[in-house]
Amino acid sequence: MFNKRLVQELNETMPDIYKQVLCKWAALITNIFITFLMCDIFLKLIEESMNLTFFIHSLLLSVLLLCLRALVIKKANDYAFLSSHKVKTKLRIYLFDHVLKLGMQYQQHMTTAELLQLSVEGIHQLETYFGQYLPQLFYSLISPLTLFIIFSFYDAKVAFILLFCVPLIPLSIIAIQKFAKKLLAKYWDSYTTLGDSFLENLQGLTTLKIYQSDEYKQKMMNKEAEKFRKITMRVLIMQLNSISIMDMIAYGGAAIGSYFAIMHYLNHHISLFAAMIIVLLSFEFFIPLKQLGSFFHIAMNGIAASDKIFKLLDTPIEKNGQMILKENSFLIEAEYLSFAYQDSQNVLTDLNFTIKPHQWIGIIGESGSGKSTLAKLIMGYYLHYDGNLHIQNQPRRNINDDFFLKHFVYVSYDPIIFKGTVKENLCLKKNVSQKDIEKVLDQVHLLDDFLKQDGLDTILLENGDNLSGGQKQRLNIARALLYDAHVYIFDEASSNIDVESENTILKIVKELAKYKTVIMITHRLSQVIDCDNILVMKKGKIVEQGNHDQLIKNQQLYYHLLKQQEQLEVFQHA
Repeated sequence: MFNKRLVQELNETMPDIYKQVLCKWAALITNIFITFLMCDIFLKLIEESMNLTFFIHSLLLSVLLLCLRALVIKKANDYAFLSSHKVKTKLRIYLFDHVLKLGMQYQQHMTTAELLQLSVEGIHQLETYFGQYLPQLFYSLISPLTLFIIFSFYDAKVAFILLFCVPLIPLSIIAIQKFAKKLLAKYWDSYTTLGDSFLENLQGLTTLKIYQSDEYKQKMMNKEAEKFRKITMRVLIMQLNSISIMDMIAYGGAAIGSYFAIMHYLNHHISLFAAMIIVLLSFEFFIPLKQLGSFFHIAMNGIAASDKIFKLLDTPIEKNGQMILKENSFLIEAEYLSFAYQDSQNVLTDLNFTIKPHQWIGIIGESGSGKSTLAKLIMGYYLHYDGNLHIQNQPRRNINDDFFLKHFVYVSYDPIIFKGTVKENLCLKKNVSQKDIEKVLDQVHLLDDFLKQDGLDTILLENGDNLSGGQKQRLNIARALLYDAHVYIFDEASSNIDVESENTILKIVKELAKYKTVIMITHRLSQVIDCDNILVMKKGKIVEQGNHDQLIKNQQLYYHLLKQQEQLEVFQHA
């Protein structure tokens, strides 16, 4: 089993593999010499022709050969480590670089959990493929030929018999390869699916506990785990059966060779020395291929993982082109803009709107109306849309991502807070002074909270677990303000937080809208009353647009939603 693409992609490991094979072959030669010495000593003891000088010289030579054998075996292990280290490093760099190039679209092709499994366990299996399987494959070709040549000088017939039996092991490997490939592909699918479910359930464990659905999810996980257990057992059964077959061939071949060697000795066709050499070394014909068979199953697992790795690496990178726009203003226009996720109906249908520079735009609608999807299309998270989406009269697809993201900021309802200090979380852009950081923290009413602790060196836990929901959201907005972009998209940035934090955020957004373009997605209609233009969405369509007064006069969806919210708020206060 020789994967051409793997070898071509990681060809810098081949010199280390060849050196490892050479060391293994040198270890075989030393073993042969040691066997010759032992047989010679044994014969001299039988013939009573042994003298002390010969015994001491033979013993010293044997010790020297054993030391040499230990040295070359150690060097072989060193080269195995070097080759596998190069594979591990280069493949992870390949994966990471490609995911970075895919950018925000990578999750359309592979889940985060699957990516983690492949970059850790999958690459570990390929490390074994290059560090053990490939060197053993080449060594398995050299070793029997070396022994065949040596045996031919003593008993050509036995040498041919042993050489004839050797190919039976690779033939058995080839026989199970096709079946093993399909089985291991199913194994990896089941493995990654279980990993996805585990990560998802772990992240949502608090929610499951609150709604007392953890038992239900546990049962689902148990079913997936049982499915994975069964496929793992099938893989192990296949491996054990194939190893048993290879053992039978190896021991049987060695037994046949030894039998004929002994018979030839009894019939005086060969000497006792030749018979002893053949009997002692006949199993060496099969040991390399037997070990190759053991590595084969790990290699097949690695090959199955590499198929998934190369599937991701072969994912075409949807380039946005290299268009660089003027930095002073950004006009956003959509004409008959439609979008659908893979294998699903349209989420957005025939949207038409214009967002002028320095406007404050509100986007409202019921949950599932496509508000966040529209924001993600503008940000370039998805590029396979229909219709036109233009920024400064240029198609969004043609605009360079690096340039675009310097001027557009997307502030979501679920901020990512990194483990580290407050300063490290805010200094995501270079050349930011401590004074600037303190200024924005004061704007979002967080400066006093951190000054009571360690100031900007206050340690934040992973995902901001030592902050309240409002503090996390305000810290996220402080980060966005520091970035100083031209266009800000706030996607439910004030949802699920306390009233004080909500009022603070709304005040900041209003102030920001005076000199920046602000797009505010919200379910709270009271927050968009002062917007220059409001887009009202329903089931993926814009059903109304205009300012607050115009929409109230229309007395359509916006008007009815506003009345419903007002009645609900009155009821809550009562």
